[in-house]
Amino acid sequence: MQLQQRRIGNSGLSSSALGLGCMGMSEFYGATDEAQSLATLEAALAAGVTLFDTADAYGFGHNEQLLGRLLQGRRGQALVATKCGLVREAGGYARRVDNSPAYIRQACEASLARLGVDAIDLFYLHRLNLETPLEASMGALAQLLQEGKIRAVGLCEVSAATLLRAAAICPVAAVQSEYSLWTREPELGVLAACRHVGASFFAYSPLGRGFLTGTITAADSLAAGDFRQFNPRFAAANLVHNQAIAALVQDMARAKGCTPAQLALAWLLAQGDDVIPIPGTKRIAYLQDNLGALAVGLDGAELAAMHAAFPHGMAAGARYTDEGMKGVDA
Repeated sequence: MQLQQRRIGNSGLSSSALGLGCMGMSEFYGATDEAQSLATLEAALAAGVTLFDTADAYGFGHNEQLLGRLLQGRRGQALVATKCGLVREAGGYARRVDNSPAYIRQACEASLARLGVDAIDLFYLHRLNLETPLEASMGALAQLLQEGKIRAVGLCEVSAATLLRAAAICPVAAVQSEYSLWTREPELGVLAACRHVGASFFAYSPLGRGFLTGTITAADSLAAGDFRQFNPRFAAANLVHNQAIAALVQDMARAKGCTPAQLALAWLLAQGDDVIPIPGTKRIAYLQDNLGALAVGLDGAELAAMHAAFPHGMAAGARYTDEGMKGVDA
């Protein structure tokens, strides 16, 4: 099946208009099930999804290994996006950010081995720090690009100013940051900077970590090990305020004749052909629901109404804990 395609910046690559975030198949969102996850990966590929997003930090390499199993014998059917730069100790959430050229090369080689591929289609710096000069880290990525180990360079959660500086050193094909109806910060400068340098924008957590679907009413209803239990936006005091956002999404979706997930994704898809949402799921039913967004069209009046209904800053609570905010908007 052929889904709508979108160009990936200046890379010469293109992907399905919706990608698949694979993180939850390894950790962070409660119990995992490899058989279920592999079935979802297979279903996504069969449905025409071509962009699969992972990182070396997800499950301490497990997520890349899982995706590598899907790719065996089918490399030409999928684009692989992975990341490096977040270094974690096994069994914990704490992280440090390493952008040193030596680490970038080491991480790239390790990801290639886990994925079982000769080249990574889109290789991101997961976060940036202030310790390594940007010229050094971007130079390391440029070298990997020249060697053919990666096909395109991406940056995650960077500021507009940093993106402009980075793109002057090495072409940047993509920026990945959180973007949704309750997280609209990219509109304050990063999206414009992406368009200036010719980079696509990949929107992660486009459903607000599932909250915008209206299925989460209390943090204590989440499974053990679900990191949203400690996320500020899901804290009891903030959740009460934020329920009004989810309710508004549900009301608008009902009026449109689609699901809340489809409405939230359709809104993102309508922000420009250079915006590619990457909703994550480990369940086929949610995958199918998300793909239904491609059939939901929003006209100018509907987009204007949504723009007004979900203003920047309306969500209560930070996007992450202090630990999770390391390297964000660097």
